[in-house]
Amino acid sequence: MTSTFMGIEIGKRGVHAHQQALNVTGHNLTNASTEGYSRQRIEMSAFDPIYLPGLNREETPGQIGQGTVVERIERIRDQLLDKQIVAQSSAEGYWQARDPYIRMMDQIYLEPGQKSIRSKMDEFWEGWQELADRPADTVPRTAVLERGKTLIDGIHHRYQALKGLQVMADEDIQLTVARVNELSREIAILNRDITKVRAQGDNPNDLLDRRDLLVDKLSSIIDVTVDNRDRDEFMVHTAGLILVQGKIGRQFGLERNMDTEGYSRIIWQDTGEEARFREGSLAALVEIRDVTIEDEIQTLDNMTMNFADLVNEIHRAGYGINGATGNNFFSEYPFVTNVNGNYDRDGDGLYDTSYIYRINGTNALDPQAQVGLEGEMSLSGPEGEDVRIPYYSTDRVQDIITRINNSGAEVTARLNRDGFLALKAATASTVEGLERQNPDFVIRHIEDSGHFLVGYAGILRGSGPEGAYNWARSDAVESLRGGAENYALAPIAHPSGWIEVNPALVRDPGSVASGFGFNGHPANPGNGDAAAAIASIRNTTVMVGRLGTFDDYFADAAGRIGMLGERTGRALETENQIMKYLRDTRESLSGVNIDEELSNLIKYQHGYAAAARFITTVNSMLDTLINRMGV
Repeated sequence: MTSTFMGIEIGKRGVHAHQQALNVTGHNLTNASTEGYSRQRIEMSAFDPIYLPGLNREETPGQIGQGTVVERIERIRDQLLDKQIVAQSSAEGYWQARDPYIRMMDQIYLEPGQKSIRSKMDEFWEGWQELADRPADTVPRTAVLERGKTLIDGIHHRYQALKGLQVMADEDIQLTVARVNELSREIAILNRDITKVRAQGDNPNDLLDRRDLLVDKLSSIIDVTVDNRDRDEFMVHTAGLILVQGKIGRQFGLERNMDTEGYSRIIWQDTGEEARFREGSLAALVEIRDVTIEDEIQTLDNMTMNFADLVNEIHRAGYGINGATGNNFFSEYPFVTNVNGNYDRDGDGLYDTSYIYRINGTNALDPQAQVGLEGEMSLSGPEGEDVRIPYYSTDRVQDIITRINNSGAEVTARLNRDGFLALKAATASTVEGLERQNPDFVIRHIEDSGHFLVGYAGILRGSGPEGAYNWARSDAVESLRGGAENYALAPIAHPSGWIEVNPALVRDPGSVASGFGFNGHPANPGNGDAAAAIASIRNTTVMVGRLGTFDDYFADAAGRIGMLGERTGRALETENQIMKYLRDTRESLSGVNIDEELSNLIKYQHGYAAAARFITTVNSMLDTLINRMGV
């Protein structure tokens, strides 16, 4: 039979349940501004009735209820939406990290503008034209030297600014890796605590919110996927590998990578393998440092190296007003001191590599002449593979040169002032998933199955593989037809950082060349042919990498930075809009609605009061039964 005091127990359960509901509502209200908090709902259910089916059931009609109890406290969360946000956050983080660096690069270039490198180079060319008009005067020579120094200062400033951005990106990478490690550790600790709470049969709602918030933050830094969310074995993957598994959080380490001038290389701390990320702010920073900025530095180096080499080539052949000749206008610093370009690359004490930047042929060529030869050239290209370039008997010399320059090889071709074919090394290309080939400005391979580069242009001694030039051996120049005057050694890395006007010319401006000699005799004081030849470089097709002229280089630089900024801005705006929609959707579902919570507060308050009133009524009945019944 039922207990006399059963009503007290029903009322007590009601008071307790509504008190818990009020506490949950208060918890929601006080966390309305807490980042990552999900509103919670209390679920009540009727307590088990006093009579269940069985042979010992009392003959009483119906099942007598025993009040209400709290079934569980549940947080409101859409797991599918959470996965969408995690997947999309890495794209937003990627563009957010790129945007400030692209903006800073845009400020560095200042193209076009009066203080840009282009305007300073225009003044430099104009100085040479003035010298060509007045070759016997000293003032134009001094002006050329000063304008040369101003131009070099501008090149140095751009290089140092780009290098500073690269260092800044490297520092950001170090800080970001530390943040990833911190998040990994915290998620693993939360996994441990969540498992303990669940083992006791409770819902660790606040811990789950905290873990989801950390996963969201992690997903904006690196591309991650989540498995078994809200289960005992919670796992986070990145790049196809496990980052967090249960209470184990793997860590990343940093090591200096000498292939990238000592910048940090991200590795898995436990295996030492390199860690690569596709998206997220960390991937963006690595790409900015190793690709975007590095490419800009390489492009600047390429322009600077070609510029200095072309000016020096003409200046060496010219004569100053004092009769001096054979002087470079810009100082050159070769990477190696060996006259044949030999270098010990593997550090075993023996020469094993040849560092050659430019090779000139020994035969003067007519650009419009048909070669009358057939064959296939092989030139060093990106990814370590040679680029094959065919030529045919009906081709003109200029057709073959154009084909070389459009082939994608890391070698460019042009006819110099004397009509000799000149092959120059370009910068090494970036290959996705591979380290950049080092160093820049090194010709790695030249081969010709026919005789265009052999007897016709006079570059190689023989055809086929046995006559090929290959940098991966010492004394590779022995396969070339000309002597030391027909090739130039590779420069020290980053010529845009160290190039200077020749100090000897600064001390004696009279040594600045203005004219060419004739039959071994110095140039006449009034001869300005050399200065005019240098001035003409401005609009001559000289092949600055794959670009024809220096004007092409500056136009390409301005357009390239502009396009980078436009693409980054649009992509970031798009990702921000997508993430705003996803976050707003989640907030509408999981966020705390103050009006709704206040409504619940009133509802649970009335429920609590009703349960308390029920207890008071039962208590009055029991008082009548116990204290007022009698004789």
